Amino acid sequence: MDLTDRLLGHDAWTTSILIERARELTDAQLDHDMGIGPGSVRALLAHIVWNTEAWSASMDDDAPERLPEPPSLDAIAQLHASATRRLARVASAVRDRGAWDDHWIDRLDREPGEKTFGGAIAHVLTHSMHHRAQLLHMYRRLGLTELPEGDVLTWERTARV
Repeated sequence: MDLTDRLLGHDAWTTSILIERARELTDAQLDHDMGIGPGSVRALLAHIVWNTEAWSASMDDDAPERLPEPPSLDAIAQLHASATRRLARVASAVRDRGAWDDHWIDRLDREPGEKTFGGAIAHVLTHSMHHRAQLLHMYRRLGLTELPEGDVLTWERTARV
């Protein structure tokens, strides 16, 4: 398994765990403005997942799927599953053809322009990690315990067979 597969696997797995942990919260807790990121747990989960979908679809020269408003945790989990599969497919194709520095046109940007595949994929993964740290803080404030650290080595030990 190469670094690309490790990073993509860890990203998908860790976000999945945090979506599942959100099921322990009430609707009021899910929607309470915590003053971080987009505000609430539900909004932040939707933001993470939609970001992965939007970037992956854009690199795939396709339109992104949208979440219903307000999104249920089931809808968030479903989009997360399809978005991470798409991101893995796109990133694997980029890796296989050695196209990390190749450019594509981001048509979803306010002003469409060129971006590199490597920069966009790195952005998606670091963006998710940044917001997962915010989620962990929110979960602690809402009383959830035994939260995952969310690191790659734990993913490797636990999720990889």
